[in-house]
Amino acid sequence: MEQISLFDNREQSIPLASRLRPQKLEDFIGQEHLLGHGKMLRNLIEQDQISSMIFWGPPGVGKTTLASIIAGRTKATFINFSAVTSGIKEIKEVMSQAEISRKMGIRTVLFVDEIHRFNKAQQDAFLPYVEKGSILLIGATTENPSFEVNAALLSRCRVFVLKALEEEEIVKLLQNAIQSPLGFGQQKISIRIEHLHAIAVFANGDARTSLNTLEMAVMNGEIQADGSILVTDEGMAQCINRKSLLYDKSGEEHYNLISALHKSMRNSDPDAAIYWMCRMLEGGENPLYIARRLIRFASEDIGMADSHALQVAVAVYQACHFLGMPECDVHLTHAVTYLAMAPKSNALYRAIEHCKEDVRTKNAEPVPLQLRNAPTKLMEDLNYGEGYEYAHNAEEKLTRMECLPESMRNCCYYEPTAQGEEAAVKQRLKEIKQWKQQADEM
Repeated sequence: MEQISLFDNREQSIPLASRLRPQKLEDFIGQEHLLGHGKMLRNLIEQDQISSMIFWGPPGVGKTTLASIIAGRTKATFINFSAVTSGIKEIKEVMSQAEISRKMGIRTVLFVDEIHRFNKAQQDAFLPYVEKGSILLIGATTENPSFEVNAALLSRCRVFVLKALEEEEIVKLLQNAIQSPLGFGQQKISIRIEHLHAIAVFANGDARTSLNTLEMAVMNGEIQADGSILVTDEGMAQCINRKSLLYDKSGEEHYNLISALHKSMRNSDPDAAIYWMCRMLEGGENPLYIARRLIRFASEDIGMADSHALQVAVAVYQACHFLGMPECDVHLTHAVTYLAMAPKSNALYRAIEHCKEDVRTKNAEPVPLQLRNAPTKLMEDLNYGEGYEYAHNAEEKLTRMECLPESMRNCCYYEPTAQGEEAAVKQRLKEIKQWKQQADEM
């Protein structure tokens, strides 16, 4: 079938997402928790009482659009600034002009897209002008501002968290695009509601991705005899054959997903654990990173309850090293499932954390003489090794010898649980302590 060309004039050459960018709050879809009637951000915009603020949220949820709407409503000079293309020189030039405008009674709203890309020195350049009120700063970021925006600057801004759009919100957005004169309203488009929902799921909460996908689907539609455009199942499948997952291997979502994987395994939920692991792999994560985290988990959350867990995790790391992706995904699934289903104990983790705290906060006690070696005559004369008892010479393979410094005699770091194989370890440790207590009383 002949493919349609939608881009025969200058207006239609503009991407659909740009043509349909809302100019009014009434046209904005999503973020009801901020922009619903009576909500704080909506009131600030409608009353023209905005202050410096940070919009934090995933791509395609309306951060730039909101800034544009504010620009249209506020009685101020609006400057759009990109952290990607601007440096300190450009910042100072804009700030200087803003200061002149302030003295003339004119406010300046400075919108900084991707503010997290500015380094500390660049962000610091804004600070005195925000403090003086020369500018109202609106920053947009996909990264957690707690980590990416200077504390001094962040403390002078309100942070508004924008959420990924819900499936129904994106479907509504797509329907508007089909009906709007700025979208496909001048053409007859035949597309089933199931296709709109498929695009919404594929977009993963990203309005821009959904509109770009719709545009591609219509471009690849079949022209019918009456001039209408039919979006077919085959054409749609080509447009959504791979979901673009939100995942930044060095950003917050990276830590969110590994946290979800870790906590799902800890909660003995193999299905959830496999899902979060797969999300990381599909997002491009290095399988060796996941494997290293599994090795840590094996001792931190399972430990002596199933010591084979560590062996499985190390073996899977080696398998990932030998094979790489995509073949090693099944080995990671093996390890994740094993670790999720293994009995759980954090006794080793609690033991080392308790011990580290003592080591850091208490005096560094000398090694007891009975535990010291005496390779020289001087050391023998200083009683190094005196009182040492060789456990293998005892029938029980135990002695009364104290191995901790005197001041720490009663310290207890390892407290085994009754989970899995650690139950036997717990019983063994109990017997050892009882034997030593009885030996001391003799």
